[in-house]
Formats: sequence, structure tokens, C-alpha cells
Amino acid sequence: MTKARMVGWAHSPFGKREAPDTKALMAEVAKPALDHAGLGANQVDGVFVGVLNGGFSKQDFQAALVGMAEDGLAMVPAVRMENACATGSAALYSAIDFIEAGRGRVALVVGAEKMTGLPTAETGDILLSASYREEEANVEGGFAGLFGRIAQGYFQRFGDRSEELAMIAAKNHANGMANPYAHMRRDFGVEFCNTVSDKNPYVAAPLRRTDCSLISDGAAAIVLADEEIAADLERAIAFRARAHVNDVLALSRRDPSEFAGPREAWKRALAASGLTLDDLDMVETHDCFTIAELIQYEAMGLAARGEGYKVVREGINRKDGKLPINPSGGLKSKGHPIGATGVSMHVMAAMQLMGEAGDMQIENTCLAGVFNMGGAAVANYVSILERAN
Repeated sequence: MTKARMVGWAHSPFGKREAPDTKALMAEVAKPALDHAGLGANQVDGVFVGVLNGGFSKQDFQAALVGMAEDGLAMVPAVRMENACATGSAALYSAIDFIEAGRGRVALVVGAEKMTGLPTAETGDILLSASYREEEANVEGGFAGLFGRIAQGYFQRFGDRSEELAMIAAKNHANGMANPYAHMRRDFGVEFCNTVSDKNPYVAAPLRRTDCSLISDGAAAIVLADEEIAADLERAIAFRARAHVNDVLALSRRDPSEFAGPREAWKRALAASGLTLDDLDMVETHDCFTIAELIQYEAMGLAARGEGYKVVREGINRKDGKLPINPSGGLKSKGHPIGATGVSMHVMAAMQLMGEAGDMQIENTCLAGVFNMGGAAVANYVSILERAN
């Protein structure tokens, strides 16, 4: 069985963009990704699109929009994937399966979202589609409220870790200063992030504004090719291992602070790779809220349950630490356009592996981990990446 390789990519700026829709955002990355790979649209066998939409736009049928954005792709088979905040990874993994099943040799993955065109309240309601509405639709604060509840339960069980959450936020904003694609390139510092104020109010206590990722527009794209084609190209990133694990959607049917799905996904990916966390040089993880990043430290095995704060206090997660976490600034600084997020995270890791991450670069990066999740740790994707060319 042939293996798929990441051979090119492109990334738009994230933020409140003037681009009116996902078609315009897709146009910013589709051809540039192919150019980066050194391939033409006529060589693409399949297009895999990740867009949540869910009401952000009345225009749907998002898979067909890539062919509108790039004429050379108009007659290429295209499909659209959706898996909440892991939509981008769902599209990427489907494209990998397409190549490794022998259905095609080159695939283009495009993740995009236009989120800022609606009032905040409407955006919040759309994001609740990633929850179990029958039980969770009326949670005050929307999706932030759900993670606020997770944080409350975690604090009650393991102690108040508000300061460590502020340290995570400050770390990611400091890292984001070096990311030219980031939505918010501003270094707030721990004191600001740890202080409730008019500029940093509670969004869903104990989560403050600085504990929550940004509503953003943006797109990212990845070109995949089989091993034979990739061998002749300038870049090739291999998936040493990958795992996708789901958990029960309803929070009432599980321990919300356990992140059992992420834990199992990391366990499977590391076992398949023959590696341990000690072998990884950096990780891009899904910090939709700072409490999520904290619990993910425990789920990936950096700390025992309830002891994720030690990762923060010991500086393990910093760019100069034992395992840099989110050198891109993560969702917290970079932004979180839903459909683009999983694709973006893999692009950020690939840039590190190729030594092309600029001021974000972690020196001597040979192995990188990516964790992208949909909903409150429901759809969980872990990739272990390494350079192949």
C-alpha cells in the first residue's frame, strides 16, 4: 500500500477578513498550495474540503466552491467533510485514505471558514451545533459556557488553576507574535491574562476573555501525493502514525474533565509510531480554551490527572522547554476559523519539520505531533509527522 505525503501547503492570514465568503478564502490558498508543491491543477485527482458553515453562510455545497475559486479544478471530483472543530483534520484524513486506497495519486485539501459576518450571538448559537443540543443548548455563555463548566468541575476536583490558565494564554500570545498569519499578534503577559478587568472580563467563569480562542476568518490548504510522486518533489512530510478516536457527544454520559477520547487517540498514535512523547520535538494542540490545553497535557501523558499545572510551572510547554506546545501561538493567538483549523495545525507542524517556520522555528525539529479535536473532546485526531524528503 502506498503512503500519502504532504508535499505542499498554503495559509491565509487569520482574522476579521474583508474576503466576503469561503469561496474567496479558498481562492487565497488553493493555487498557492499547488504552486508550493510544484504540481498543477491538472494533476489533482480529488479535492477534499473542510467547512463547518452551519449557518455562517446561506451558500452551502462548499465542495463545489473550490472549482469556482480555481478554474483548473472545476471538473475534479470534490467532497466536503464536517466534524465540528476537527473538520479540517477530517478532510485531511479522508484525502490520505483516498491516496492510500489507490483511488488517486494527488489530492488537494482545503479548509476554510468565514465566521465574522454575523453578530456574535448568532455565531455563538452556530457553534453550539458542536454540542448535544438536547441537553446543552441552554448553557449560559454558549460553547464557552460548556468549557466554563468543564473548568469549574476540574477546579473543584483538582484545585483552582486560574493562574496556570493565564500562563498558557500568555505563552500562546507570546508565541503568536512570531506568526505572520496570526489573528492577534499581541503579547499580553501573565498579569493581564490573570486579572479580571473591563478589558479581560469573565466570558464564562472561571474562563476570562484571554482564556478563549478567537472568532476568525481564514483558510489553509495542503497538497498530498503518493510516495512515488513525492520522491521527486522538493518537500515531503510523512505521517509516522495517525489516529482518530470518538467519544460520546453528550457531556452527561462521561467525565468531561477526563478527555478520554484525546487520551486514547494519543495512546494509539504513539503505539503505532513506536515513539514516546520524549521523542517529539514540538506539538500543535487544540487550545480552543486554555482549560482544554491544560487537560490535554494530561491526556497526552505529559502529566498525571490533575497535575497538568506542573507542565506550565516547569516550563515544559514553552518554546525553550522540553516539549514546546503551540509555537504558532495556537488557536488562542492564531485564531480558530473552524474548517481551516485542523489543516492549519498540520501546516504549522510541516513548516517546522521543513525548517521553514521563520521566527516560529524550533531548532532541529524532526518529529512533530498534532492534536485537533471536534466539540468538547468528541472527535479526536492525533498525527505524528516526520520529514520524508
